[in-house]
Amino acid sequence: MADSHQAVITGMGWVTPLGQDLEGVWKRLLAGDCDSAPTTLFDASTFPSNFSAEVRDFELSRFLGDGYERHKVGSRNTQFALAAAEMAWQDAGMPSCDGLDPTRVGVYLGGGEGPLDFDNFAEAAVRGWKTDADGRGHLDTLAWAEVALTHLQVSREAEQEPNLAAGHLAVRFNAQGPNFNTLTACAASTQAVGEAARTIRRGDADVIIAGGTHSMIHPLGVTGFNRLTALSTRNDSCATASRPFDRTRDGFVLGEGSGIVILESVEHAERRGARILAEIAGYGSTADAFRITDIHEEGRGAVAAMRGAIEDAGLTLADVDYISAHGTSTEENDKVETLAIRAFFGDRAEQIPISSIKSMMGHLIAAAGVVEVITCVLAIRDGILPPTINLQHPDPNCDLDYVPNQARKAEVNIILSNSFGFGGQNDTVIIRRWE
Repeated sequence: MADSHQAVITGMGWVTPLGQDLEGVWKRLLAGDCDSAPTTLFDASTFPSNFSAEVRDFELSRFLGDGYERHKVGSRNTQFALAAAEMAWQDAGMPSCDGLDPTRVGVYLGGGEGPLDFDNFAEAAVRGWKTDADGRGHLDTLAWAEVALTHLQVSREAEQEPNLAAGHLAVRFNAQGPNFNTLTACAASTQAVGEAARTIRRGDADVIIAGGTHSMIHPLGVTGFNRLTALSTRNDSCATASRPFDRTRDGFVLGEGSGIVILESVEHAERRGARILAEIAGYGSTADAFRITDIHEEGRGAVAAMRGAIEDAGLTLADVDYISAHGTSTEENDKVETLAIRAFFGDRAEQIPISSIKSMMGHLIAAAGVVEVITCVLAIRDGILPPTINLQHPDPNCDLDYVPNQARKAEVNIILSNSFGFGGQNDTVIIRRWE
């Protein structure tokens, strides 16, 4: 490979349903905590799934201080990203923006669309809907426009664009280098971290603010996932609803939040005396080329992504100490991910501990992968693996070691982290201890 620069993580931050500080959330994950609860962001009482994993008690001003006024117009997911990036930037011990070459500082996000101006959009739709004499309905676009032009908020319309979070980060940190946003569904932020690492490795940037952010806890988001039968409907027991690899699983719990890592070339990090947390040592990215919402029944894309990441890192199957699973708690994903791990690792699959933090965190969609990367770094640091909670009923199709219900001490040096998204996207990264 022509790449000559190692890409290392020097800072991390997150905004999650379990909290907004790095160590506090990590402790809760190791304790097997879950904060799924009835949805409060909108009235979901009539929806098939009326609960979610919300970010609570969040105030952007607490993180940005004097910079808050400039970014307060940002959508919910943009504000999450700003807060997570601020924490990661501080965690990395970065100098002020003026102390860096801004053209060598980039942004690479897996950022989802922001929530729509739903109430005003709905009012315009209702006001514009007309019924003919024969009872047939149609949209009167002139009537719709009269409401829309006076009620829809310009800033909210702009801020729902998926790339706006990356734009806000560029402004906040004077990042004038490469700026990308990828929206490959649930694999987006793993892809962002992997592609950011490659950008550094080929010498196109010294520092990249990488990760993801998303908030789909709104009527359109929940409706879509309910129509796909992807969400758990265990409304009477929402804290135990996310149960990856369990025989009684019935879908994921919709979460929201952001995770950000600061990636640097090792030369840049060492030059400024930074603390290096881990290395992004390998990355694989594939498409199933199969169906839009179903992963290939033999896991061919997942196998290829894992193989690509291992080969990119120059490792063997025997080197992997732990797998951070995509583990959504849907029937198909968990079964096929298990099958893919078995197909790729062979007999060794039964010796590798695997777990899914979505059992506790919920599914953060575009932000899910990077949050899992952060837990991988912490697992390496502390020598302990987060559990898969709510795993009580063995499934014959999911028969590997999923670290059930309790955290487990383990020496961990190399971790493989999987993310799979609608559309058949598969992304895998290798996180390696830095020594």
